[in-house]
Amino acid sequence: MNSEFSPVTGIERLEFGVTDLQACARFMQDFGLTPAADATPPGREFTTLSGARVALASLQDSELPAPFEDGSTLRRMTWGVASAADLAALAPRLRDCPGFRETADGLECRDPNGMTLRIIVSRQVEVNLTVPPINQWGDVRRVDQPSPLYEGARPINIGHVVFFVDDLAATERFYREVLGFQVSDRYIDRAVFLRCQARGGHHNLFLLKLPQRGAGLNHVAFTVRDIHEVVGGGIAMNRQKWSTFIGPGRHPVSSAYFWYVNSPCGGAFEYYTNDDYLTENWQPRELEHSLVSFTEWAVEGGIDADTRRQQRKEGAL
Repeated sequence: MNSEFSPVTGIERLEFGVTDLQACARFMQDFGLTPAADATPPGREFTTLSGARVALASLQDSELPAPFEDGSTLRRMTWGVASAADLAALAPRLRDCPGFRETADGLECRDPNGMTLRIIVSRQVEVNLTVPPINQWGDVRRVDQPSPLYEGARPINIGHVVFFVDDLAATERFYREVLGFQVSDRYIDRAVFLRCQARGGHHNLFLLKLPQRGAGLNHVAFTVRDIHEVVGGGIAMNRQKWSTFIGPGRHPVSSAYFWYVNSPCGGAFEYYTNDDYLTENWQPRELEHSLVSFTEWAVEGGIDADTRRQQRKEGAL
């Protein structure tokens, strides 16, 4: 496949196998996702504003593919393409992949890391939102208007997923050579950031190889309007007694502001915004994996909803 082109447009659907369906459904709604009206059974599927979906099923559900790690985790990831012609063009490239089959609405296979992938024609819709601008020195765009405060977040779409991988080289090769993804940046001998289109946000997929850590889910990231919604969403999750992994903070490697919340579905769920927009002119960087390259700054434990200060752990002075 031409390295300049990928038919994949973004993430459509994530299917989780979980041990506690009730807790996971409550988490989804507290996180700001909307219950899907057509879910069967009701209360098992949730949508972003764009129509990207997160589905829940029991850990032992026979409709789910085999897991790539123990416990609650992601079991199937669906990517979208723009048209039926794009879908047909992918079929010959996926045919020799493990687990390949044609489904009623798309194609399915497993990637080299053991994650089951499904590819369908995208069903997401364009989202138009009012986002008040940020005033900066010499660039004043917000006049006679305060910045917003958010009581919670409403995720726009599923921006990216991060996986722990067993074989970084093989998994990267699959996404680049079979699906046509682009390298955005790289942590030397450790990880690669990939975007599905030549022009787009910094990454849709992040593959991370760690010593003594096999294949698994690290986190799922959801785009929100601005940094104020990142903070508002994170505080709302703390108010609902969901624990913060880390955040708010900022990633130098992508410029994004973030807040990660531990998820009962496995891994973490992230609110993020302000990631770099890259084009075919971008030159991928080779970076050392370090705390400095991961976070310019970050708050451990999040912000307490009552005091609006850093949340204190039990026993802390």
